[in-house]
Amino acid sequence: MAIVKPFFCIRPAAGLAEQVASLPYDVYSRAEARKAAEKNPLSFLNIDRPETQFPEDTDMYGAEVYQKARELLEARIREGIFTEDKTEKFFIYELTMNGHSQTGITACCSVDDYISGVIKRHENTREEKEQDRICHVDVVGAHTGPIFLAYRPERELNRLVAQVKDETPLYDFAAEDGIVHRIWAIENPAIAEAVETLFQQIPALYIADGHHRAASAVKVGLKRRTENPSYTGKESFNYFLAVLFPADQLKILPYNRVVKDLNGLTPEEFFKEAEKSFEISRVSTESAAPEKKGEFGMFLDGCWYRLTARPEVRSEDPVAGLDVSILQDFLLGPVLGIGDPKTDKRIDFIGGIRGLAELERRAGSDMRVAFSMYPTSMEELLRVADAGQLMPPKSTWFEPKLRSGLFIHRLDR
Repeated sequence: MAIVKPFFCIRPAAGLAEQVASLPYDVYSRAEARKAAEKNPLSFLNIDRPETQFPEDTDMYGAEVYQKARELLEARIREGIFTEDKTEKFFIYELTMNGHSQTGITACCSVDDYISGVIKRHENTREEKEQDRICHVDVVGAHTGPIFLAYRPERELNRLVAQVKDETPLYDFAAEDGIVHRIWAIENPAIAEAVETLFQQIPALYIADGHHRAASAVKVGLKRRTENPSYTGKESFNYFLAVLFPADQLKILPYNRVVKDLNGLTPEEFFKEAEKSFEISRVSTESAAPEKKGEFGMFLDGCWYRLTARPEVRSEDPVAGLDVSILQDFLLGPVLGIGDPKTDKRIDFIGGIRGLAELERRAGSDMRVAFSMYPTSMEELLRVADAGQLMPPKSTWFEPKLRSGLFIHRLDR
């Protein structure tokens, strides 16, 4: 059963949440991070991407870079930009984008639940991507970006969350991208106790977004255990920061693909090979986005096409039946020669939030062909995780993104 705990939170002082909150560290390129940090000195991105505080040719993984992040955080606490709660609390975090709202519970989750599989994942992680966050969390001594978790809906939890949302929020602001963020503290001890007890009856939690952050947080927790062999399990390093949402409130956008070339084929040869597994028809731009599972949009040489997977390539298997698997297994791999999409430099991935225009732009510049996807569903994600299987890379794109800097969890409290 899931262990979910309140925590001593470091958070923005009143009136500063909008200035402090930033998108996750990994949605920015190095140049984008520097530009965003320079634009807003209070943005948490200055701490999350501390290389922005150094000359451009500085090694972004140098020891002095991570130390700078720690110094910045401690300085902003001293300056009153951040405040430290004196009691452990849960928080309610609501995000609203384009009329769609989702409300999660900000809490700390158990390192042991991740290790035992109570917290389920659906993607592999890459060690080199983990290492940066391991160093950041370890040196800063805090979790600075929450993991995005989901759970199967629970009626009583929904009722308690709604009850807290009737109160006045701690923070209520619209970010530059128009997404509205509202946060409440659970101050009633009876409600906090009920939340903790109800999660103990939930058999599994699911990582929606933040697989690398979760893996890194767990590895830092295990490192702390090694350094403190007499640990009891109650220390804060045995837990990591998360926001937990009912799965039925979450929205997954497509994760589209662009490929650099046709693998030596002429367009005619490419179409002939693709038609072995897909029915192909030309469509207008207005109908280029797939309307159902098993459909794909394709942009090539200035034209949009619809690809429909033939019955013989579909599958009831939780992974093989995913649209991202069908495209990879029957077109990207055998026809376009993309053997390993995690490492192949000829493929790139574009979040659905950028729209079809970005696919057209890329296919007309540094790439040759683009594919628009039908989004993976939450139920598909849960099925894969429950089966103990893993999705292909870049299968899901969650929006809206959780902001960093609104909740910080110290490891050594």
